[in-house]
Amino acid sequence: MKILILGGTGLISTAITRQLLERGYDVTLFNRGKTPPRVPAGAKFLHGDRRDYPTFVQQMREAETFDCVIEMIGYVREDAESLVQAFAGRTAQVVFCSTVDVYQRPASRYPYREDEPLRGLSDYARNKIVCEQVLREAHERGDFAVTILRPAHTYGEGGSLIHSFGWSTTYIDRLRKGKPIVVHGDGQSLWVSCHVDDVARAFVNAIGNPRALGKAYHVTGEEWMTWNQYHQKVAQAIGAPEPTLVHIPTDLLARLAPERAGICAVNFQFNNIFDNSAAHADLGFEYTIPFVEGARRTVAWLDAHGAVANSDEDTLEDRVIAAWNRLSEEMRAAVAGV
Repeated sequence: MKILILGGTGLISTAITRQLLERGYDVTLFNRGKTPPRVPAGAKFLHGDRRDYPTFVQQMREAETFDCVIEMIGYVREDAESLVQAFAGRTAQVVFCSTVDVYQRPASRYPYREDEPLRGLSDYARNKIVCEQVLREAHERGDFAVTILRPAHTYGEGGSLIHSFGWSTTYIDRLRKGKPIVVHGDGQSLWVSCHVDDVARAFVNAIGNPRALGKAYHVTGEEWMTWNQYHQKVAQAIGAPEPTLVHIPTDLLARLAPERAGICAVNFQFNNIFDNSAAHADLGFEYTIPFVEGARRTVAWLDAHGAVANSDEDTLEDRVIAAWNRLSEEMRAAVAGV
């Protein structure tokens, strides 16, 4: 079976490629060729600009045909529309990487199911919703069959660990040095993380799977952790001391550091827990790598590649904590009438 992956160098697509090659699939990666791939020998490559839509469509129509196209870098309407133009009638199936961010927040019930209304809060989420709609319309027209996968936080070797200030690896260095860690809100909202190997396996099992055609699936973690527990488990995984957690109201934190902590307001402050039963039943999805073990492996990879940044050179979190401590003391004194 011939598979084309649009992307191929990112965290999830790298794991998908490796697993496909292990199963003997014929795999071609399409990307700009600017990021060195981390895949074993055997993959083929097509290079081009995904955002140069006319050229992309022409290039894909001139390429060989593929049994399945996996879209890992589709983010806006034009991406989805060009995908349809390029592959309508030329592939049996498109597997689209979406996101659980597409859902309304908070949910109408927990855990989230795939039929929860699609009313994501961020531009990223709203654009993914549009992409899903365009591809569903193509499916209904018979252009090709569509399968939509919605990961949540996916991590693993080659990536990093997320926190209230995004993806910066200074977080790991702070934990090791015993520095306090900012947590949005009271740290009690629920969060899930899934190792990339488990997520990728669901993508691979969706290919050519008749039960998956026309459907959307969660492929997410199954350890429901509060954010406080998340930080404690990361510290445990890397042998760091018990972390000192500084809780700051989410709306205030997002205003103080919108570029890095804005995600807390549109995502992290809400409960992120998901029902994976459909993926279990149709895709053979399994959550096999406990978070502490996965976090240990992820940080070991970062250490081996010298990729953990020095937190002493990034003072934002320290400045936020210092300002919060001053404000808290001023409020205490004002309330006490001192």
